[in-house]
Amino acid sequence: MSPRARLLFGIYGLTGIILVGVAGFMIIEGWSFLDALYMTVTTITTVGYSEVHPLSTGGRIFCVFLIVGGVGGALYALMGVVGYIVQGYFGTTLGRRRMKDRIAKLNGHFILCGYGKVGEEIAHVFTEEETPFVVVDKRSDSVDWVERAGYLYIMGDATSDDVLKEAGIERARGLVAAVDSDAENTYITLSARQLNKDLFIAARANSREVETKLKRAGADRIVSPHRIGGRRMAMLALRPAVVDFIDTVTYGRGREMELENVDIGGNSPLAGMTLKTARSKTGITVLAMRKKSGKLLANPSDEETIEDGDRLIVIGTKKRLGVLEEAFEGVKLSD
Repeated sequence: MSPRARLLFGIYGLTGIILVGVAGFMIIEGWSFLDALYMTVTTITTVGYSEVHPLSTGGRIFCVFLIVGGVGGALYALMGVVGYIVQGYFGTTLGRRRMKDRIAKLNGHFILCGYGKVGEEIAHVFTEEETPFVVVDKRSDSVDWVERAGYLYIMGDATSDDVLKEAGIERARGLVAAVDSDAENTYITLSARQLNKDLFIAARANSREVETKLKRAGADRIVSPHRIGGRRMAMLALRPAVVDFIDTVTYGRGREMELENVDIGGNSPLAGMTLKTARSKTGITVLAMRKKSGKLLANPSDEETIEDGDRLIVIGTKKRLGVLEEAFEGVKLSD
């Protein structure tokens, strides 16, 4: 039983005992309500004052049962109050300390600023992808939902440098600014970029006018939920099979095929290979390639050479993508 439930149970029980005691003295002894209430309270609290009126035999027998049940009920209620206060305070304090320790151990994680409707969906995707993240929100109602979901969180203003540092921004892989306010998303982006120059920042924009400001503040990607929602509805109307395929590959549970982007480093054995050779060694298919210069090659030819700094958009099975990840990390591929 939780401390709150134990407290309520004790209060209800004690109230019931008092009502029974008052009714008993009024019926058995014929006392007034005030006299019966006074006698009941002094009895169950063991204060020890003298009787209001002399008790009859029936009144004394009733008083014995009232003492046994009333004292036990009073002690239970008192223990419930103390337990609720102690466990509530120390439990919350200990929980916050554990939360801070877990956040302090995060590395290569994401910071999700804002837990509204958009933030909730982002957290859901991060959880499905087994990506570590911490939520930052200053609204108590949003924090309650985050706590119920079991996510790591910090209750605070994400525009504050101290709050972002507490979320481990120096060690973070990326930050998502998903607050409802465009102004706050801009401030968050600006603060985050100053604290971590290499951080990947995706920011939410509710209007076209703010997109330029977010870009100047340091956002790598800017997302408009309304625009994306409109485009998705249009694509569903025009090419539903294509959208279903992308959803299945990207979000489907138990999916066999996956989409992934891979950055090629200088130590990667893929660097210097042609796409044809890389496919024969890894079994993955390259859908697109973004060259280091920024040029995007859709459906690149087999003779295209993979170079240091390129980014590959690939599709393949989980097993094959695991092989590609080893190649990205510098593990030598077998012939």
